[in-house]
Amino acid sequence: MTGAKRKKKSMLWSKMHTPHCEDFKQWCRRRLPILEWAPQYNLRENLVPDTMSGIMLAVQQVTQGLAFAILSSVHPVFGLYGSLFPAIIYAIFGMGRHVATGTFALTSLISANAVERLVPLSSQNLTTQSNTSIVGLSDFEMQRIGVAAAVSFLGGVIQVAMFVLQLGSATFLLTEPVISAMTTGAATHVVTSQVKYLLGMKMPYISGPLGFFYIYAYVFENIKSVRLEALLLSLLSIVVLVLVKELNEQFKRKIKVVLPVDLVLIIAASFACYCTNMEITYGLEVVGHIPKGIPPPRAPPMNVLSAVITEAFGVALVGYVASLALAQGSAKKYKYSVDDNQEFLAHGLSNVIPSFFFCIPSAAAMGRTAGLYSTGAKTQVACLISCVLVLIVIYAIGPLLYWLPMCVLASIIVVGLKGMLIQFRDLKKYWNVDKIDWGIWVSTYVFTICFAANVGLLFGVVCTIAIVIGRFPRAKTLSIKNMKEMEFKVKTETDGETLQQVKIISINNPLVFLNAKKFHADLMNIIQKENANNQLLDDISKCEQNTLLNSLSNGNCNEEASQPCPSEKSFLILDCSGVTFFDYSGVSMLVEVYMDCKNRSVEISLAHCTASLIKAMKYCGNPDSENPVSFESVSAALSNICSNKNLSKLSDHSEV
Repeated sequence: MTGAKRKKKSMLWSKMHTPHCEDFKQWCRRRLPILEWAPQYNLRENLVPDTMSGIMLAVQQVTQGLAFAILSSVHPVFGLYGSLFPAIIYAIFGMGRHVATGTFALTSLISANAVERLVPLSSQNLTTQSNTSIVGLSDFEMQRIGVAAAVSFLGGVIQVAMFVLQLGSATFLLTEPVISAMTTGAATHVVTSQVKYLLGMKMPYISGPLGFFYIYAYVFENIKSVRLEALLLSLLSIVVLVLVKELNEQFKRKIKVVLPVDLVLIIAASFACYCTNMEITYGLEVVGHIPKGIPPPRAPPMNVLSAVITEAFGVALVGYVASLALAQGSAKKYKYSVDDNQEFLAHGLSNVIPSFFFCIPSAAAMGRTAGLYSTGAKTQVACLISCVLVLIVIYAIGPLLYWLPMCVLASIIVVGLKGMLIQFRDLKKYWNVDKIDWGIWVSTYVFTICFAANVGLLFGVVCTIAIVIGRFPRAKTLSIKNMKEMEFKVKTETDGETLQQVKIISINNPLVFLNAKKFHADLMNIIQKENANNQLLDDISKCEQNTLLNSLSNGNCNEEASQPCPSEKSFLILDCSGVTFFDYSGVSMLVEVYMDCKNRSVEISLAHCTASLIKAMKYCGNPDSENPVSFESVSAALSNICSNKNLSKLSDHSEV
């Protein structure tokens, strides 16, 4: 009797704890994406391209690390640390397989404000000049990196808090025009910050509102102090970089190995500077001494956290927005998904943990991510390989970078920002799709230039919300009563055994960034339900073909999908009469819906499209230039389906 009770008790115990164990495993896989892709890593197919991409990425990480550390007003060696630790953390927790995390120009600019405010250059003479035993740098340099690490720590804590609060769902407020304008404006700020190195000028630190204009005013007032040698070397470096990168892009399909022009330029410039002693002969500024090794971890100074709250919020928001845009872009390009909340956690930990290793704030950079695209990277293994090479630089090659001219380093940074700067071309697209989006882009860019990236981002979000709130109440939508009355007005009948399914879905709200994602998800759910029902009804030879007239109010499906009939290919008609206005995000999602339906063997037709909607779809990527996609009415779309697929005679139908 006792044995039976024990057996029963053990069975109950196992039932109680087995699901919890499975839930824990699923939670680990969800929060540690490396557990998903690492066991499935294909060494034969992925190792070679990941290795080549890792080598090219390491060159970018080193050069950008040195430059962005100087941009952050700290010693260049801390940029090397910032290129190592955040990349390792993101490879473990991040979901973007082609996202290169490390030092970032925008976050460096923001943290520089705190560094210059709390540890100004004028206080250098007041601090102890003796070198510390940690990395062999002065107390002044250690105080500066302490402030930058505190910004990184607090910014990461804010991002982790946003993950806990599940604020990733609020990222729909960050529209593409706002992100594009903010990043373009911030890239303009970075180029401006490099002007003093490109011209070889000595310039005091200038920041604050309208600081962008004050910098150029100072340059023109002191134009006679420009060093001709630095200017010529900068121009030569920019020309070589642009020319070789363009040639690499043109012939990337014909050549297997891309020329690492950044690495070649660094070696050549450093060697030339060493041989000719340009630092003394021509007065060129060089990178200087780079200490070897990684210091032991140390907590950031907690006493300055209250003084860097503003910069920490800027780092948290701007870094996350720029990184998420790159992660979503890579996910869309390579057909995988990214969890917005998980990205909060990944970037938060990529800022918190490295702050104990003297790292400046980090985020994903467009130039490095684009480099992973062009070199054919497959997974985050490329980033891990680059970390190994960065580690070699820190322990062995770092001191050799002493002779690298700052003007050459600045040229590499400016050319690397090309991807952000050419976003000016988006203005034509926004003007043709939605002039209000064009206005938001321009105003966000102006605010970013005049103030800062976080101010421009906040203005763009507030402006977008205000405009949508003002436009939505004027939208014409169908009432629920009218939709129920029209629900089954359109029917198709077939005489043969092969039945053709036609679904008619009415979009009753404007397509904007607020409901674009939900519209796509609900439509895909309808198609998935149809495919599942088709498998269950394979044994039915004849059935009455039903039509579905469903509404997507605010992107929601209010009626259940009718049972479809088994067929090789189904047809979908979207009644766009309710789309009274739209924006770029909505039109892009409509084009994406068309492509997804086409991949699922669902032919889609659009009815009641306005001329402006058809024009906007052409600028966003015409779904099918050969076959007609849009029709004047639902009846015209049905007639086109009947004539193309030899359906039986359509009867008892009326226009919706």
